Amino acid sequence: MEHFNAGWLSILPPCITIVLALRTKEIISSLFVGILAGALIYCIGTGNSPFILKTVEITFQIIVSKVDFNVIVFGSLLGSLIYLVAMTGGANAYASWATRHIKNKRSALLATTGLGVVMFIDDYFNCLSVGTVMQPVTDKFRISRAKLAYIIDTTAAPICIIAPLSSWAVGVGSNIRTTGVFESDFTAFVATIPWNFYAILSLIIVFMVSWGGFDFGPMLREELKAASSAETPLKGDAQNSNTVHPKTYGSMTNMLLPIGSLIVFAVLALLYTGGFWGDDPALHHIGAAFGNCDAGKALVLASFGALAVAFIQFVPRGILTLESFMTGSVEGIKMMLPCIVVLVLAWAMGGICRDQLQTPKFVADMLGSGGDIAAFLPLIFFVLAGFLSFSTGTSWGTFGILIPIAVPVVQALDQSLVLVSLSAVLAGSVFGDHSSPISDTTILSSANAGCPHIVHVTSQMPYATIAFVGSAAGYFVAGISGGSFTLSMAAALLVTVSCMFALSRRGKILSFNDILRTSQQEL
Repeated sequence: MEHFNAGWLSILPPCITIVLALRTKEIISSLFVGILAGALIYCIGTGNSPFILKTVEITFQIIVSKVDFNVIVFGSLLGSLIYLVAMTGGANAYASWATRHIKNKRSALLATTGLGVVMFIDDYFNCLSVGTVMQPVTDKFRISRAKLAYIIDTTAAPICIIAPLSSWAVGVGSNIRTTGVFESDFTAFVATIPWNFYAILSLIIVFMVSWGGFDFGPMLREELKAASSAETPLKGDAQNSNTVHPKTYGSMTNMLLPIGSLIVFAVLALLYTGGFWGDDPALHHIGAAFGNCDAGKALVLASFGALAVAFIQFVPRGILTLESFMTGSVEGIKMMLPCIVVLVLAWAMGGICRDQLQTPKFVADMLGSGGDIAAFLPLIFFVLAGFLSFSTGTSWGTFGILIPIAVPVVQALDQSLVLVSLSAVLAGSVFGDHSSPISDTTILSSANAGCPHIVHVTSQMPYATIAFVGSAAGYFVAGISGGSFTLSMAAALLVTVSCMFALSRRGKILSFNDILRTSQQEL
């Protein structure tokens, strides 16, 4: 299809999508309406009539043309693997081992955090496994369900967004590919990892909370309540329909072998698609092969190999029957379906804005030659992505809306800040996924930790806000320093750690005063 320079009308589709998403809290229908609006503008602008019929026709033509089937197949196979591993009770075996070997509260918190980090393959896998596995351990040491939910949530999306071998890497990579700026979407994703300040700072904070007891605000109140209560912490009042009911027995190998095989197969497949064993001697080096790889194709091969390993491990040994294995595989695909639909629509939204309506060109022209505003683009895109993802509860939808706009705009104004701005979009998107009360992972975390949802949201928010403020400081310094990673990370760490120490100290003082006041009243 021919290009049409729609001018200011080119920003209407993403604006319509954002407004609808904020109003309805539903991203799929909002994206679809935004695509329809873009197709209608294109048809009117190019005189392609009849307008209504052609709008619908072009909408589906764009959706179909932008689909990346490798990503869809990988997401489906990964969903199957995650569900099957959960069914076999391998995570329960880890819980049994942990209950026998963990001797104190700090070890219990660190073990919970460590398990969340290990579950880096997918955020749903994390949320559906860690809470169920670690509840007996955290209850034993009177750790509040609010803190358990916080650890689950913080080791879900923030881990996946900096894990090269995760479902998120492929999802983000597919959006990066649509910009046409980077030679390799996988290499570009890996390059964003050290610049993803929000994810890194969130993990630093959760380790500070687990190791050093940096509790304050609502989290401190929940911890004091759990420590003083003689009863088991209250369970949440909602159960999620995606919760997997695993076997009560199992072996840790049921979890470790399929996940380990996925990682090994993924590395080998990335090298294979990158030409490591091919005819070109220039690609017979690991770095060159990774830079030339096809991540979507490689992860399809890896996930199929891991699923084959799971079949050989589970079915012949009687851990799962053939019928239950196939049923679990289908249920896993269903679990991933919402993410896949969002991805497909996000690809179409990015395509119609970038290719048909020339949105990046209009935004770049509107900002002029760059000047002073270029230095603030990382901060601007970080805050915008954070606001959008928090309001809509989805990071994947935010990727699809902002990446196709942000990357070409920054490319036109200041090429040295392209990678930083891309990272800022990813980081801001994860903030919303991590902290929004309507985010799927936030809901799953509270449900599977047995924590009332509003308690989880309010107790987690101070920590998420600190990471957000620290990240904003880092992106501000990155912009004005011309992309200095050392200065940016130093600023982000300084703000974050200072806030943690200050608020923790203040929280302990207020807590002591409350205890003293209560004692005086009792006397």
